Amino acid sequence: MEQPNGLFIAEGHQVISRALRAGYRMRSLLIDAKRADQLAHLAEDAPCYTAGPDVLESVTGFHVHRGALASFHRRHLPQPAEVLAATKRLVVLEGINNHTNIGAIFRVAAGLGFDGVLLAPDCADPLYRRSVRVSMGEVFAVPYTYLDPWPAGLELIREAGFTLHGLSPSYGAIDIGAVPAAERERPALMFGAEGPGLTPAALKACDRTVVIPMYAGVDSLNVAAATAVACWELSQAQPR
Repeated sequence: MEQPNGLFIAEGHQVISRALRAGYRMRSLLIDAKRADQLAHLAEDAPCYTAGPDVLESVTGFHVHRGALASFHRRHLPQPAEVLAATKRLVVLEGINNHTNIGAIFRVAAGLGFDGVLLAPDCADPLYRRSVRVSMGEVFAVPYTYLDPWPAGLELIREAGFTLHGLSPSYGAIDIGAVPAAERERPALMFGAEGPGLTPAALKACDRTVVIPMYAGVDSLNVAAATAVACWELSQAQPR
């Protein structure tokens, strides 16, 4: 769970620009001296530091191949009810602790019209540097917060008028393409960790379980890929 008054790191011109447009306050900017003329303007009112590639790598512990790193102040997360009230289509995550998957899921949600994300307390931090980079800054565009207590808090989703669909091949799941039109009006799609999937308690809280049909003996997709398929399908008004 992220700290409400901490910092996060954004990497690269595009991601830093998106953080600024989203209203995050920059603390400082560190850039490759060779790109100072291109990137120093990003600092706005924050201090800007420059260094050569070797110094950047020794300071950060990795190759800063995008030439710029900025630290930003975090903001207080909204309450779940605030996210639900402002959301038409929702992604819900349980046990997703891979930062690459978190970032990819936020990019998928933003690109396919899902405008809110709720995370179980055991999910990874969306503002971790790799999550931010993989999302291409879309973690700043999609409102999110943690849902606690879990899974009891899932009842808030149903009370807000969503139909909660759990992605799982078990519990009598139906083909996601067959989800009726009425359940597509305000869908909440819930995904679990790769391997174990959603917990029995989370599945029990769902209105329906759905599955993406698989072929050639493949048993499942990467969770970010599954999110893309499922979000696209339930962004369509009518079943296939």
